[in-house]
Amino acid sequence: AGEDSPNQADRRFTVVVGVASPTNSPNMQILLVLACFLAVAYAGERCGPLQRLKLKSQWAQVYAYGVAREEFGVAVWKEFFKIEEKARELFTRVKGDNIWSPDFKAHISRVNGGLDMAISLLDEQDTLDAALAHLNGQHKERGIPANYFESFGKAILRVVPEKLGNFFDQDAWAGCFNIIADGIKKEKPVDHHPENRTS
Repeated sequence: AGEDSPNQADRRFTVVVGVASPTNSPNMQILLVLACFLAVAYAGERCGPLQRLKLKSQWAQVYAYGVAREEFGVAVWKEFFKIEEKARELFTRVKGDNIWSPDFKAHISRVNGGLDMAISLLDEQDTLDAALAHLNGQHKERGIPANYFESFGKAILRVVPEKLGNFFDQDAWAGCFNIIADGIKKEKPVDHHPENRTS
């Protein structure tokens, strides 16, 4: 018999490799299917365990300390006021008309401190819920509109990439920040312990 044509040889090699490959064993096929499901599940989680860990790590980099922390805070609020120009009216008590003033810088420090606390608790759900409920009450007293939290998130997502470059994970930041923002702005904090209810 004559030699196989290149195409015939390729096809035969493919078949032989396919038969001999361990990936064709039933157990391996089951493992591959499970791996695919897990990959899809993790990809579908906007703020799953991996995203929370990544956000905590990246937040530590951008939040930094000292002058870098102050510059980051000012940059975020500059972006926020670009998005919500009328929001300055809510911050007259802390001189929102001048984000460089000591009063407003102190306000920035308090806000970022609350955000830092919430991010640090992302992997402790019950404690996070309690912290968000406390922040929820504070912001309700001050009459902060719910859409401002979304705008603040947008401001953060504009500033953070400048600090992290190609390491920035937008999905993790957006997904996990939404959990924090939703907890602060919702009408009534969720009680995860029904046994504590009085009625």
